[in-house]
Amino acid sequence: MWLPWKAALALAAALAIVPFLVVIGLFAKPSNRTLQYVLSFARETAVVLGLYALWQFAGTLALLHVTGAVARGRWIFDLQHDLHIPSELTVQHAVLHSSFLVQGLNVFYATMHFPGMIAFLIWTFVRHRDRYPQVRNTMVLVTGAALAIQLIPTAPPRLTPGLGFVDTPMLFHQSVYAPVGSPGPDQLSAMPSVHVAWAVLVALGVLVFSTSRWRWWIVAHPILTVLAVVATGNHWWFDGIVSVWLIGLAIVVERSLHAVLLMVRAPDGKVSVSPVDTVIRVRTGEMDHDAL
Repeated sequence: MWLPWKAALALAAALAIVPFLVVIGLFAKPSNRTLQYVLSFARETAVVLGLYALWQFAGTLALLHVTGAVARGRWIFDLQHDLHIPSELTVQHAVLHSSFLVQGLNVFYATMHFPGMIAFLIWTFVRHRDRYPQVRNTMVLVTGAALAIQLIPTAPPRLTPGLGFVDTPMLFHQSVYAPVGSPGPDQLSAMPSVHVAWAVLVALGVLVFSTSRWRWWIVAHPILTVLAVVATGNHWWFDGIVSVWLIGLAIVVERSLHAVLLMVRAPDGKVSVSPVDTVIRVRTGEMDHDAL
């Protein structure tokens, strides 16, 4: 199991208070660039840990309202059938012929989610500092929206009886989830898939920010993630579709909020929009996007 939400929240509070105390002690923003960098990194780590703690805690809230979760899972299955979306059973049955492949996908599902996003955030913070606030804000919006939806419990394929799905994590004793109704990661927070949302965000960020010719290999990350969540019975196709839709919505909201903030702070209220990277800047002087 990953870090408990209470421990994550405590670490987030500690990391958030240290920069505050340092700044207060100096009575001004530190002038040393290295110190500024360290304090900024501590603050951003606190944000990520706080978001993680909120995610873990939200799972315990959903446990209080499990009624109807299976019915909602069946509704998604029927909806996908009516829309002629191929069944997840096709993918699962294809990989079940190889226990090695199934166990590999179980491990990928359990281990690549957080490290992938953490590595991406660190890479963006270090290599593309000017873009980091946009990435952080978008991730917060997407994750927050997903958590709000997940408060309505929805059973994943492997917990929806009568459809023929196999609970592959339980089959090979690789489950990261606690039993339904007990403390721990919530198995009924399947809609939407944060796994898919974060994997797509990572891929989009690398493709947009990196100039390396090898950057296209990052597309394998969301592809493998979708394969893993579907083949293991942890998510419906629809969970991933909603996640991608939330990303688009979050980007629009983040850009809109940023534009409004710049207009409020601009001396003459004039702003210009770059058609290349959509970074909004004030004509009279570039504003710091980190204000968001």
